Amino acid sequence: QVQLVESGGGLVQAGGSLRLSCAVSGRIYVIDAMKWYRQAPGKQRELVASISSGGSTSEVESVKGRFTISRDNAKNTVYLQMNSLKPEDTGVYYCAAAWVGGTYWGQGTQVTVSS
Repeated sequence: QVQLVESGGGLVQAGGSLRLSCAVSGRIYVIDAMKWYRQAPGKQRELVASISSGGSTSEVESVKGRFTISRDNAKNTVYLQMNSLKPEDTGVYYCAAAWVGGTYWGQGTQVTVSS
Protein backbone atom coordinates (compact mmCIF):
# COMPACT_ATOMS: atom_id res chain seq x y z
CA GLN A 1 0.00 0.00 0.00
CA VAL A 2 0.97 3.60 -0.65
CA GLN A 3 -0.56 6.50 1.23
CA LEU A 4 -0.80 9.99 -0.25
CA VAL A 5 -1.78 13.13 1.64
CA GLU A 6 -2.19 16.41 -0.24
CA SER A 7 -2.04 19.87 1.26
CA GLY A 8 -1.65 23.46 0.16
CA GLY A 9 -4.89 24.15 -1.63
CA GLY A 10 -6.95 27.26 -0.99
CA LEU A 11 -8.49 30.38 -2.42
CA VAL A 12 -6.30 32.71 -4.46
CA GLN A 13 -6.86 35.60 -6.83
CA ALA A 14 -6.09 35.29 -10.50
CA GLY A 15 -2.40 35.83 -11.12
CA GLY A 16 -1.48 34.46 -7.73
CA SER A 17 0.48 31.37 -6.73
CA LEU A 18 0.00 28.24 -4.66
CA ARG A 19 2.23 25.28 -3.91
CA LEU A 20 0.61 21.92 -3.43
CA SER A 21 2.38 19.20 -1.48
CA CYS A 22 1.86 15.45 -1.52
CA ALA A 23 3.37 13.44 1.31
CA VAL A 24 4.05 9.87 0.27
CA SER A 25 4.38 6.92 2.63
CA GLY A 26 4.22 3.13 2.56
CA ARG A 27 5.66 0.99 -0.25
CA ILE A 28 7.34 3.87 -2.01
CA TYR A 29 9.72 1.56 -3.85
CA VAL A 30 6.91 0.25 -6.08
CA ILE A 31 6.13 3.68 -7.53
CA ASP A 32 7.02 4.31 -11.18
CA ALA A 33 5.78 7.88 -11.44
CA MET A 34 4.05 10.55 -9.38
CA LYS A 35 1.32 12.61 -10.97
CA TRP A 36 -0.98 15.53 -10.28
CA TYR A 37 -4.51 15.47 -11.65
CA ARG A 38 -7.31 17.97 -11.34
CA GLN A 39 -11.05 17.82 -11.69
CA ALA A 40 -13.12 20.90 -12.35
CA PRO A 41 -16.85 20.94 -11.52
CA GLY A 42 -18.78 19.00 -14.14
CA LYS A 43 -15.65 17.90 -15.96
CA GLN A 44 -13.56 14.76 -16.15
CA ARG A 45 -10.41 14.38 -14.16
CA GLU A 46 -7.37 15.42 -16.22
CA LEU A 47 -3.66 14.85 -15.87
CA VAL A 48 -1.79 18.07 -15.09
CA ALA A 49 1.82 17.04 -14.52
CA SER A 50 3.95 14.00 -13.85
CA ILE A 51 7.44 13.10 -12.69
CA SER A 52 9.02 9.73 -13.33
CA SER A 53 11.18 7.72 -10.97
CA GLY A 54 14.14 8.93 -13.03
CA GLY A 55 13.16 12.56 -12.58
CA SER A 56 11.74 13.31 -16.01
CA THR A 57 8.85 15.75 -15.88
CA SER A 58 5.99 16.67 -18.14
CA GLU A 59 3.07 19.08 -17.94
CA VAL A 60 -0.14 19.42 -19.90
CA GLU A 61 -0.02 22.17 -22.51
CA SER A 62 -2.48 24.43 -20.68
CA VAL A 63 -0.17 24.77 -17.66
CA LYS A 64 3.25 24.75 -19.32
CA GLY A 65 5.34 27.67 -18.18
CA ARG A 66 3.07 28.22 -15.16
CA PHE A 67 3.11 24.94 -13.20
CA THR A 68 6.16 22.97 -12.13
CA ILE A 69 6.21 19.49 -10.62
CA SER A 70 9.13 18.52 -8.40
CA ARG A 71 9.99 16.16 -5.60
CA ASP A 72 12.11 15.99 -2.47
CA ASN A 73 13.22 12.39 -2.02
CA ALA A 74 14.55 13.06 1.47
CA LYS A 75 11.10 14.19 2.54
CA ASN A 76 9.15 11.72 0.38
CA THR A 77 7.15 14.65 -0.91
CA VAL A 78 6.04 15.74 -4.35
CA TYR A 79 5.17 19.35 -5.10
CA LEU A 80 3.18 21.25 -7.67
CA GLN A 81 4.18 24.89 -7.86
CA MET A 82 1.40 26.83 -9.54
CA ASN A 83 2.07 30.38 -10.72
CA SER A 84 0.01 32.86 -12.73
CA LEU A 85 -3.14 31.05 -11.72
CA LYS A 86 -6.28 31.49 -13.79
CA PRO A 87 -9.94 30.94 -12.89
CA GLU A 88 -9.95 27.93 -15.20
CA ASP A 89 -7.38 26.29 -12.93
CA THR A 90 -10.08 25.92 -10.29
CA GLY A 91 -10.79 22.37 -9.21
CA VAL A 92 -9.89 19.57 -6.88
CA TYR A 93 -6.26 18.58 -7.29
CA TYR A 94 -5.29 14.97 -6.69
CA CYS A 95 -1.92 13.43 -6.14
CA ALA A 96 -1.47 9.99 -7.69
CA ALA A 97 1.18 7.29 -7.54
CA ALA A 98 1.43 5.03 -10.57
CA TRP A 99 2.81 1.54 -10.25
CA VAL A 100 2.61 -1.68 -12.25
CA GLY A 101 -0.52 -2.74 -10.37
CA GLY A 102 -2.49 0.44 -10.88
CA THR A 103 -2.74 3.86 -9.25
CA TYR A 104 -2.95 5.05 -5.69
CA TRP A 105 -4.87 8.29 -5.08
CA GLY A 106 -4.84 10.97 -2.46
CA GLN A 107 -8.00 12.52 -1.06
CA GLY A 108 -7.64 15.73 -3.07
CA THR A 109 -7.24 19.37 -2.18
CA GLN A 110 -9.45 22.20 -3.40
CA VAL A 111 -7.95 25.04 -5.42
CA THR A 112 -10.18 28.02 -6.16
CA VAL A 113 -8.99 30.90 -8.31
CA SER A 114 -11.13 34.01 -8.24
CA SER A 115 -11.25 36.49 -11.10
